[in-house]
Amino acid sequence: MRHVTEQQFGPVTQWLAGMPKAELHLHIDGSLRAPRLLQLAAKHGVSLPYSSVEEVEAAYNFSDLQSFLDLYYLGASVLRDADDFYLLMKDYLEVCRVQNIVHCEIMVEPQTYLPQGVDLGVVLEGFDRAIAEAKSGWGQSVGLILSFLRHLPEAECLEMLTAADPYRAHFCAIGLASAERDFPPANFQTLYREAAKRGYALTAHAGEEGPPSFIHDALQLLSVARIDHGVRAIEDEYLLNQLAADRLPLTVCPLSNVRLCVYDDMSQHRILDLLDRGLCVTVNSDDPAYFGGDLLENFAALETDLSMSKEQALLLVRNSFEAAFLQNEEKNLLEKQLQDYLARNP
Repeated sequence: MRHVTEQQFGPVTQWLAGMPKAELHLHIDGSLRAPRLLQLAAKHGVSLPYSSVEEVEAAYNFSDLQSFLDLYYLGASVLRDADDFYLLMKDYLEVCRVQNIVHCEIMVEPQTYLPQGVDLGVVLEGFDRAIAEAKSGWGQSVGLILSFLRHLPEAECLEMLTAADPYRAHFCAIGLASAERDFPPANFQTLYREAAKRGYALTAHAGEEGPPSFIHDALQLLSVARIDHGVRAIEDEYLLNQLAADRLPLTVCPLSNVRLCVYDDMSQHRILDLLDRGLCVTVNSDDPAYFGGDLLENFAALETDLSMSKEQALLLVRNSFEAAFLQNEEKNLLEKQLQDYLARNP
């Protein structure tokens, strides 16, 4: 796994390091680092095909999205009690503190834990403790997204939506994740209608391994306000113009796209082309434990391989504030923090 220290960052990423930023596309299970994975597996007696950090990290050479998901769900199976979920959230929020990610929106996928008999209340008990500590400790802002697994039937997703009703206040939005290609947005129209009735903001993964038509369908059939990934929009000129005109955000995850073979190499990534076309694209880490870096490492890759400029970097950060599921007054506070930083670090 590639971990870049701040001293190794280029000048643009060094400038970004102290800047207040938002991260909007983060699967909390995907932040489970190898040492913590092995620790929790030993705690609960979960048998893994790996006995060392090196063996776990050697398995990170994925051939496609499904090979990643197989390891991802195996890793998530070690999370069993509230203390485990506390540690999982605490570890990620500490990254936010170090990297100046002042606001984050985190995807929580409770269907992942049902095979181990873990219900949503246990998950949130641990998360709440870590979030409260981070908020009181350094003012961390956190939004949780109730994310559904699209490889499961819509009926099961609807059951989970209902099961989450007692915890509605914990979540700002719903999302749709997992294997995309064989599970189109059209399969989940009832789920999204029901979530909208409950007042959730709406987002969905589309246009990662799925075609641009899945982005169209997520917009038209699911009425989403944001697209997670969305990089294959570059293949559809009409869609590009629509996304730019509507300022419909895309939460792009550069290192993830390369690790999962959406692009063979970072030099081929089109995120800056999308940005220059006027789309509201943002930078995110997706599953940082598996894809080789947190938010700053993703920015560093854009600087190293795509020659990202300071102007582009700043626009990407501002887009993350614009795209956040926050009230306007909260966004204005983030912009004020950014302006203060820029006054000191032009």
